[in-house]
Amino acid sequence: MEAFRVSELQEFLRIADVTRATGLHRSSIYRLMTAGDFPAPVKAMGQGGSRWLASEIAAWQAGRIAARNAEKVAA
Repeated sequence: MEAFRVSELQEFLRIADVTRATGLHRSSIYRLMTAGDFPAPVKAMGQGGSRWLASEIAAWQAGRIAARNAEKVAA
């Protein structure tokens, strides 16, 4: 069996953390998720509610920045 490495752990964020990190309201996050434009959460077993992977939120933010920069170059 392969040894587990701590570096493989993912940080989970609650909705309050996601709203704080993105500046979006909870309803906006769920609207974007429904449209397929925001990372989906994972169900947190035994903790109640949903959690988002911090790495996926960071990737979403990076994508938004890249799209903005591409628009500037195209203009």
